[in-house]
Amino acid sequence: MDNRTSRTDPRILRTRQLLKDAFVELLQEMDIEKISVNRIAERATINRVTFYLHYRDIPDMMEKMADDMIEDINGILKCAPGNQNSTEEEDWPVLMNLLEHIAEHAKFYKIILASKRTPIFTDRLLNLLTEMITARVERMGDESFLSKEGIQKDIAIWYGSSALIGTIVSWLRKDMPYTPLYLAKQFTLLRSYK
Repeated sequence: MDNRTSRTDPRILRTRQLLKDAFVELLQEMDIEKISVNRIAERATINRVTFYLHYRDIPDMMEKMADDMIEDINGILKCAPGNQNSTEEEDWPVLMNLLEHIAEHAKFYKIILASKRTPIFTDRLLNLLTEMITARVERMGDESFLSKEGIQKDIAIWYGSSALIGTIVSWLRKDMPYTPLYLAKQFTLLRSYK
């Protein structure tokens, strides 16, 4: 079967969604070490063999879920308004789109990012945010505040990406007390504070 066809087959998408939802629900209830393929299949109301038609094992499932998460976020970041040479004041719409996506799928992100049970998702998101911050720092060039103050690019990238993921995780853990728009604007103001 062609791989592209399997991605668009509604039955396969539905089964994978059932498995994903079952896994997230189980993560809410127990430690990852206690989650088995049998428990996931039972919760998803499918048989165990069906699980193995989609994934080799639970780590493979998590790997593919993390890939899907990054693919979704990349799609959102690429569709965001603004241009590649945006100024700091224009960066908040991109961040707002990311936060809106996270808020829309809050149950999933709260479990996989705000808990310490599944570091693969946090690591993947941190890598994506690091790439985003790196591109932003590179666009700033030699006339930027960083260069003028003698701040090393790698330190600025570490700081920016860690601050962003830390803000997102804290926002999720506190049940998203601010709207995505408000949080994005606040974060942008903090980043541009000199």
